Amino acid sequence: MSIELPEWAWQRAEVRQALRARDVGAVFRHVQQYAGASQARIATATGMTQARVNEINNGRREVSRLDVYERIADGLNMPDDARHLLGLAARREKQSGGRAFDLAAFPEVVRVYAEQASAAEEIRRQARTAVELDVLAVRGLGLIGLNDSLLRGAVIRPDPPRVRVLLLDPETPALAVRAAEIGESAESLASGVRLTEARLRELSGGGDVRVYRYRMLPTWRIIRLDSTLFVSAFDAGWEGHESATYKVMETPHGPLYRGFRRMFEAIVDDGVRTV
Repeated sequence: MSIELPEWAWQRAEVRQALRARDVGAVFRHVQQYAGASQARIATATGMTQARVNEINNGRREVSRLDVYERIADGLNMPDDARHLLGLAARREKQSGGRAFDLAAFPEVVRVYAEQASAAEEIRRQARTAVELDVLAVRGLGLIGLNDSLLRGAVIRPDPPRVRVLLLDPETPALAVRAAEIGESAESLASGVRLTEARLRELSGGGDVRVYRYRMLPTWRIIRLDSTLFVSAFDAGWEGHESATYKVMETPHGPLYRGFRRMFEAIVDDGVRTV
């Protein structure tokens, strides 16, 4: 039997922040506080053992699988806006033909990480052998622009991949908008973009490294390693590495991988190459 929280509880700032951060332990603690539910009750509602709920509650285990997030959302009877904050489809979203939209129907999404840091080791591992590396970012310093960046080791290995990097144009009005969203000066953000370009220009002589500028307000942050995408989102108040990160695999008929690839190629075609 699902757990019912008062409607106002889902609107509290601390609950919404826990959902946005995919901090399931904090969500469970709020459920205990606002619904008076025990760990045993939460376990029954979400299809877990009480021991597992206790581990999550105390930060000894993270939730990463999409089907588990779905079970939690269903078991806690989350309203649609709470499900969206958690990165899930609304319960009543419809596909053509009237069937309920279900993210589990898309096997391309093989794992969900609470943030980029949780996915970092897997990204580095796949980058060591990738033949193609595509990056869609804002300034790219944390991904590829600095010596200790997430993907730097892949770019400077003896057999480097073909690299394409899309960065936000420092001259576009969208950069000032993005800077304001994250509480940073436009000058600082633009300087970061130019630094990444300069660092990648140093590497362009030793491999196939191409850098392009785009002008639209950034929405998606993408790392593509051959047939695998790691996708997160930009939004007001947080940067891409703070967003939940979806691991998306290419499948014969899946729309997500193909859609993101198509979007990336369109941005390249419309971009201005600087390296």
